[in-house]
Amino acid sequence: MSLVHVRDLRKSVPLPDGSTLEILRGVDLDVEADSRVAIVGRSGSGKSTLLNVLGLLDTPTEGLHEFDGRDVGRAGSVRRDRVRGADVGFVFQQFNLLQGRTAVENVEVPLLYATGRAFWSRRRLALGMLDRVGLADRADTQPHRLSGGEQQRVAIARALVRSPRLILADEPTGALDVDTGRVVMELLETVAAETGAALVTITHDTAVAARADVVHRIDHGLVVDTAASATESASATESASASASESASVERPGVAA
Repeated sequence: MSLVHVRDLRKSVPLPDGSTLEILRGVDLDVEADSRVAIVGRSGSGKSTLLNVLGLLDTPTEGLHEFDGRDVGRAGSVRRDRVRGADVGFVFQQFNLLQGRTAVENVEVPLLYATGRAFWSRRRLALGMLDRVGLADRADTQPHRLSGGEQQRVAIARALVRSPRLILADEPTGALDVDTGRVVMELLETVAAETGAALVTITHDTAVAARADVVHRIDHGLVVDTAASATESASATESASASASESASVERPGVAA
């Protein structure tokens, strides 16, 4: 049984003129436990909306969304919050660390919502996770004194501190240089594998997509291509980039592709 099972998933939003914009138009998707999945596609294709739905930050308009065999698409907000808090971790492009708090205090944030944990229990878990990402000596450092790669490591530690079963990473290397991005992805994959979590990454980076076990290319709210190898993954990502370039050329006919 898949950890995440999605069928005919649709998401629409109302527009000011009274019409409706259909962002997701019938997505079919499965994420197996312990797997590494990449989702690629041009801007506006529906990737971020899909990630929000998979992470229980948003609800589908129609369709089936199951997490570990449980229907979470139609679940109430309390149940969705509970599943998200216990089983889903997020890593974002811009780190989203709390300024004015130290690295260890940032990692502790998800634990504040876990009942029954005393301060020293939270601190011990947070310090342990910082050690796993190689930042034990930076625990008392505030974000503005950390490099971009170090900030993303703190974000990874924060995402994993509650041992989630699903990690959702939205362009995790987008704000990093190539070498730092590679190190961060290696770290994210290693720690995810050690904890047994499934990793779903949204990316425009061909090298990042090629690291995945499975790559889904989304276009106009539909999964239009699925590849199951690194070679096919790179091909799918290049195809998505080519589509974006063609679209830009059509929209701006005076600009060379």
